[in-house]
Amino acid sequence: MDAVPARARVYVAGVVLAALVCLRPLPEANAPWWAVSLLAGLCAGAELAARSARSCFFGTCYPVLLAGAFLLPPAAAALVALPGALLSPVAQRPVALRRVWRAAQLTLAVWAAARVHGELGGPDAVVAADFPYALVPAGAAVLAFCLVLTLLDGGISVLADRVPARRAWRGLFSRSPAPIAVHGLAGLMMAVLWRSPYGAVAALLVLLPMCVAWWAFAQYHRERAAHQATIRALVQAVDIKDGYTRGHSERVGQASMMIARELGMDDERVETLRFAGILHDVGKLGVPTRLLRKDGPLTPEERRVIELHPEYGHEMVRGIRFLGEARAAVLHHHERLDGSGYPYGLTGDRIPESARVVAVADAFDAMTSTRSYRRARPVAAAVAELQRCAGAQFDPRMVGALVRALGRHGWRPAVTADGTPAGPADVIPGSRGEGVRDGVGRGAR
Repeated sequence: MDAVPARARVYVAGVVLAALVCLRPLPEANAPWWAVSLLAGLCAGAELAARSARSCFFGTCYPVLLAGAFLLPPAAAALVALPGALLSPVAQRPVALRRVWRAAQLTLAVWAAARVHGELGGPDAVVAADFPYALVPAGAAVLAFCLVLTLLDGGISVLADRVPARRAWRGLFSRSPAPIAVHGLAGLMMAVLWRSPYGAVAALLVLLPMCVAWWAFAQYHRERAAHQATIRALVQAVDIKDGYTRGHSERVGQASMMIARELGMDDERVETLRFAGILHDVGKLGVPTRLLRKDGPLTPEERRVIELHPEYGHEMVRGIRFLGEARAAVLHHHERLDGSGYPYGLTGDRIPESARVVAVADAFDAMTSTRSYRRARPVAAAVAELQRCAGAQFDPRMVGALVRALGRHGWRPAVTADGTPAGPADVIPGSRGEGVRDGVGRGAR
């Protein structure tokens, strides 16, 4: 949404108009204004805290919003979302449009949740503390909340980010019910305590463990941000030193992630493989710049110097514990299944799986990127070369995973070697005898 297309702006305007309709009539006369104000104030305070900490917590206010949906009429519950959403932290521009979008989106989601909850008799069950029956309307309200958020998110992805319609909603709904159900349970506990003789003060105590969880989540994200900063610094240093491969590390990380996902690896391992791809060439910091930028063929001595970069890289990252198996990929990504690779000539399954993933991703990006000594190959030609070398140089399983991922998602790297967006129609086929530098062959840089 950085440069928001006109059709996306029209879509946002339509969602905002629908949210305004949901707020009319303004909170019903029987809605307790003090409750609306208190819940809206809690949401706004949580968003301001997240904003001052410069972090965006997923679902910071969801327990409070869902408690409002369980306690208040639909229009009043929807009003609770507005102050916090309009104050929410936004990382990208346009800030105002994103905040208005979030406000409208949450307004509609909370209104839908409150409406479903009311239609199923949820308010009476909350007052009577009628368990487990109270869980039925509350669960239906949570599903309505998730469904509205999913539909709206998918629509903006299609219109603003140009995600294909067939993929826009895939996986969005399946990922949201579990975490939001936890928020919904906390919201239901708040609502039941609120309607009990203990009153609103007891209900607010439910938020204490949630605050501890948010704090831990924030600490995790700060640590993760520090990890990312460390990796970015190393990669930027490599890009400055080897200008011809600018963006190569990020693209290898992207391709490694595609392979890992296609192989069904869990999210944590997918992220580790992305780190492995990004850092695979960090050892080039120890290679003389004149060799990295040399236009002509390498001498045997120069090639031996370049072949030291995996060991240099491993020495640099082996003390970074959070990288896990990515460290092995940095050391072994130039090994070959037939034992003719370097630095140790490992064969077959003795090569770590992470290194076999990165080897395929590295060669694929090298072949599809323009370098100083040759133009990029088309994606189809690069895939054909990987398949030709599968079993001798590359793990056929990794090659097959990349081919399937490319068939499903295509290849749209953010940055090419010359700093411009990549596009299949813009590349020119290269020759097949350049394995020393394009990643297919023993002396690959």
